Amino acid sequence: MSLIRKFASVGGATMASRVLGFVREAMVAAFLGAGPVADAFYAAFRFPNLFRRLFAEGAFNSAFVPLFASELETGGREAAREFAEKILSFLLLILLLFSALAMVFMPFLVGTIIAPKFIEDPEKFDLTILLTRIMFPYLAAMSLVAMLSGILNAFRRYFLAAFAPVLLNIILVAVLAAGGLSGLEQREIGIAMAWGVFVAGIMQLLLLIYGVRKEGFPLSLCLPKPSPAVKRLLILALPTALAGGITQINLLVGQIIASAQAGGIAIMNYADRLMQLPLGIIGISIGVVLLPELTRALAGENRKEAMHLQNRSLEFGLGLTVPAAVGLFMIPLPLIALVYERGAFDRETSEITAQVLAAFAIGLPSFVLIKIFQPSFYARQDMKTPMWFSGVNAISNIVLALILFPIFGVVGLALATSAAGWINAFLLWFVLLGGKNFEFAASTVRNVILICFASACMAGVLYAGNLYFAEALTDNALLVRIALVGGLIAVASIVYFAIVIASGAIPKQQLARMLKRN
Repeated sequence: MSLIRKFASVGGATMASRVLGFVREAMVAAFLGAGPVADAFYAAFRFPNLFRRLFAEGAFNSAFVPLFASELETGGREAAREFAEKILSFLLLILLLFSALAMVFMPFLVGTIIAPKFIEDPEKFDLTILLTRIMFPYLAAMSLVAMLSGILNAFRRYFLAAFAPVLLNIILVAVLAAGGLSGLEQREIGIAMAWGVFVAGIMQLLLLIYGVRKEGFPLSLCLPKPSPAVKRLLILALPTALAGGITQINLLVGQIIASAQAGGIAIMNYADRLMQLPLGIIGISIGVVLLPELTRALAGENRKEAMHLQNRSLEFGLGLTVPAAVGLFMIPLPLIALVYERGAFDRETSEITAQVLAAFAIGLPSFVLIKIFQPSFYARQDMKTPMWFSGVNAISNIVLALILFPIFGVVGLALATSAAGWINAFLLWFVLLGGKNFEFAASTVRNVILICFASACMAGVLYAGNLYFAEALTDNALLVRIALVGGLIAVASIVYFAIVIASGAIPKQQLARMLKRN
């Protein structure tokens, strides 16, 4: 399977999850708007989600996969199984202890880390504590899912792990539909959603257990102890977790600050959901596939193949991310109004959310570039460099957020996140070039320039369409708006792809294979 087809396989499953995520968020917006229950739910869900991405997805995809792949290559399946069972047993013990402590001290965590300003609203504060306690076991389930996903990725089985998040959205959509039909109050809907997250974590874990067993690689538990394998993983995983989860850290910082503005947390989450569609399909699929592929190339001392993988990933990532960022930046209000504006979600909320989305869009290419550059360090087991740059990223984000929030409100927080993302991406790129661990192919430079030119032409089409149809895009009947927004996006996309295909920036045959695979 070619590299692009592997990206498409993961991206296709991620797209299904993101589309269902849109349905879920649209229903949440209609039932809860940007009110106190929505704020409480998103604040509560962000916390286990943060640790899942810090210590599960980021750490295991970046630290566990190279070590497991090395055991697989040098010692065979039995050695890899023994290694995995030691990690699994130790991980499960840590998760149980951590979850128990977190649930006991949840009032302190909510009041100091999750949403400090909620203390001023006792009802919202208490609801956040309750929802976080219900959802926190999701962290343990998803951490185990991340490890099992790493095993499947090492065997080049990418689809099932990418598909698992679809279950979360299916369950939450069902919960919201049932809550709406039965006439539940907002608080009851929020609690029902929290239990839905809990059930979804269990279901995803069972799906990945099935996947690993189907691969002929069942795992058993052993006495958990800090063996050399565990210590090696921790040495690699801790800095990797910080580097890989920097976007989540920045969002958490933004959430803490945004808790001072009524509805701020919900608004940032609604905007972030639209940005996650291209970021998930493109950035996450690249990050999942590129690391094991690069690890194999470097283990075989195939420098030429490693450079080829990096350049192809860069072209693929920017070829889809730059036009996506342009679209989100140029027509944010029509998109937000179309997806969310109904029920408790009014026009004023749409306008603020659209501004936040446009600010996030500025940083979208940088978030994908980080996903492309970081595996180059991790494949060489250099975990510290991305960690230090992530620290710079976090400091930049905090400083800019504190400066911009009093001026622009939640829009300033999104601008801070985007600026910090570009700083991180540039530092990674600069060090890779300086260490001769990345070299631009002449064709890649040419293609990136053409991609930017085509995106600029696309921006002109979107600007003209939004200017001419401004009122019709936001104030018509739903079906009319779907047709107009969809038509405008289609025309802009045709202009973009016509230029990149005609110029050869994205080969027509390669694009056709990717679409066929999806």
